[in-house]
Amino acid sequence: MSFDFINDKHMKIHFIGIGGISMSGLAAVLLNKGYRVSGSDFKESEILDKLRDKGAEIYIGHDKNNLVNVDLVVYTAAIPDSNPELAEAKKQNIKLMDRAEFLGLIMKGHKYNVAISGTHGKTTCTSMISHVTLEANLDPTILVGGELDLIGGNYRIGESEYFITEACEYKESFLKFPPYVGIILNIDADHLDYYRDIDHITETFEKFSHLIPENGYLIGYGGDERVKNILSKANCNTVTYGFDDENLVAKNISFDNKGCATFTLCENGKDLFEVILNNPGKHNILNALSTIAVSLIFNIPYDDIITGLKKCKGAHKRFEYKGEKNGVTVIDDYAHHPTEIKATLSTAKKIKHNKVYCVFQPHTYTRTKTLFDEFTTAFSDADELILMDIYAAREKNTGLVSSDELGDAIRKTGLKCTNVHSHDEGTAYLEKVATAGDLILTVGAGDVVIVGEKYLTK
Repeated sequence: MSFDFINDKHMKIHFIGIGGISMSGLAAVLLNKGYRVSGSDFKESEILDKLRDKGAEIYIGHDKNNLVNVDLVVYTAAIPDSNPELAEAKKQNIKLMDRAEFLGLIMKGHKYNVAISGTHGKTTCTSMISHVTLEANLDPTILVGGELDLIGGNYRIGESEYFITEACEYKESFLKFPPYVGIILNIDADHLDYYRDIDHITETFEKFSHLIPENGYLIGYGGDERVKNILSKANCNTVTYGFDDENLVAKNISFDNKGCATFTLCENGKDLFEVILNNPGKHNILNALSTIAVSLIFNIPYDDIITGLKKCKGAHKRFEYKGEKNGVTVIDDYAHHPTEIKATLSTAKKIKHNKVYCVFQPHTYTRTKTLFDEFTTAFSDADELILMDIYAAREKNTGLVSSDELGDAIRKTGLKCTNVHSHDEGTAYLEKVATAGDLILTVGAGDVVIVGEKYLTK
């Protein structure tokens, strides 16, 4: 593997936001190769401790004085121009590179890059591919957007030509990648703080498909018309998957009492083998099919595919069992888009329960505003919704929208919905209403998980 863009391992690379899921993985790759690494983040975490152990110089808080003898600064698309380290780097004429471009350059040092894209499901799909490729001893480098027990975190450094990573469409980041195998799981309206509409998003995914070389592969869900259209215009090999007439089809589907599927894998009309999943929900059948498509391209033996998928329980925060108290089960899920919420609640219905209490924390004001109508109808499979305040993330509250407004709109649909304004208030409410046999789902990309954790330990 070659890092031609850094010709001297004595160079020092500084990461703004080094504790992030994606940034920490990149920092670890460099540390493993002997480069000098520093970075800053706004709070301590286990991820930072792991990087310190590998030799990284870590600062808590963003400050211009953190740039000590730095030769290159790496930042994410979410870092504002006002960030003091970014401003200082520009002032000192230090070379700057955004995360996606930096990752793309690292990927160029590998032959078999697998880039998993799509509005929903990237982390789970990446987790499944990780399990199968490791089962097959391909020794891949892995960057996953969540904590995966199999690799002890969010990254794994391999020594082979295989590189597996999520490919996020936010601000067209994935257009800086060089995929050999590209996956498009689905295309939906999201990140409308950057994209003008769904057509703009679809155009960007099509550009992504054209990054794949002629001898490479584009894998896509044939049941998504936007994806299907992109597949029809691809300049490389294509593989479709789904439930109907695609190249790879799941049939004879059944679910166990935990909502996990068993199905027969059929390739171009021929039954190949039976698959047993440990990830619940119908949507995870599709994630498994995309994983199988990658596996067949790399000629992974059927037994390794079967075993890898059966062992995979997904990443943390993906329908993650958190515990049980007084007969009440608590599950946490990252779903923050209406489509994802529907899939999560549909999965919950497959599990034996009395009532489903969904505690939802909207993620960003922009997403809540642009998808407001979709959010009002996304919770119909819940018996009751407990709605928290909006998690701002990278945004500021400009009065654009509020959780109270969303709650009023949801109540008009007939669903019981209660607004709460703190983790403690949410926990106290659940203490009053939840009884043995009920399911509590904490749902969202912010810190809503705290409600479930407090409930379990109170």
